[in-house]
Amino acid sequence: MTFLWPAMLWLAVLVPVVTAAYVLMQRRRNKQALRYARLALAKNAQGAVPRLRRHLPPLLMLLALVLMIVAIARPASVISLPYQYETVVLAIDSSGSMRATDVAPTRIAAARAAARSFVAAQPRDTRIGVVAFAATASVVQAPTLNRDDILSALDRIQLQRGTAIGSAILVSLKLIFPDVEFDLRSANPRPGGTREAQRGTSLDAAPNAQASGGTPPPGSFKSAAIVLLTDGQTTAGPDPFEAARMASERGVRVFTVGVGTLAGEVLSAEGWSMRVRLDEDALKTIATTTKAEYFHAETATDLSGIYQALTSRLVFEKRATEITALFAAAAAVCALLSGLLSLLWFNRIL
Repeated sequence: MTFLWPAMLWLAVLVPVVTAAYVLMQRRRNKQALRYARLALAKNAQGAVPRLRRHLPPLLMLLALVLMIVAIARPASVISLPYQYETVVLAIDSSGSMRATDVAPTRIAAARAAARSFVAAQPRDTRIGVVAFAATASVVQAPTLNRDDILSALDRIQLQRGTAIGSAILVSLKLIFPDVEFDLRSANPRPGGTREAQRGTSLDAAPNAQASGGTPPPGSFKSAAIVLLTDGQTTAGPDPFEAARMASERGVRVFTVGVGTLAGEVLSAEGWSMRVRLDEDALKTIATTTKAEYFHAETATDLSGIYQALTSRLVFEKRATEITALFAAAAAVCALLSGLLSLLWFNRIL
């Protein structure tokens, strides 16, 4: 726990002062009681109330004082709080390698099933969009509250050749920031090609940066998030790391999910064959760049569990939060309880 006004903790010196004053008052009271000639009168002057009852209300008031001093210092703590994203974009790999069967029954079928469960678990007022990507990326369903439209969009995804992770991120960003123009023109990596030729660039500054005069911190945009699922390596489209940088500059988190075994699988079709491998390092870099997380699923069960974990991460987040109100409320309760007990037991307040 930290304090926004730590200098105010000097008020804690009042605690021993008040405690010492209370002890002196009790000693003075005892001395006055012993002036009575008879012991019975002394006991009557001290009262027949048990010692615990006599000291409990002052102890509660002292505790209230301590809590109020802590509240004045404005305490803050990192806690998990419910937070609801207004928009979540599901970017799903639709490359031909998604027909591999190492994730039963197939990678794409398992991805659809897990995505359907994920959609069902989201709050009803969270808009969800669907982006499919192979050699290019396209919007299958614009963000909507209609769950039937979202589920239908998942079923409409068709497998094609190529994997353009950078395009998937940029098209997802376009859904989140429709007024921002992104340049999706790029060339496939070629020997001797310049990095600029492979880069997707934004034609507008980050919206949050325009308002604040600087680039917002990565992961600070709390209205939308991207969940990207893929099973392969980038073979087309813009540089995925540049796309991740654009998302980071706008504070958007890109949670990445890698599907399939690390060894990959050899796929054959129409007289050709190729081994498809998962590029874990790239997906980890994308997630780290945007202050999100990377997940790996080798089975359908893993994939379903990952989407459940994603739900909790999208709905709850850990952040430093001022908790002054909690200490102030606790102080008020202690003070009120102290006064009520004093009235009940002694017919007076302290």
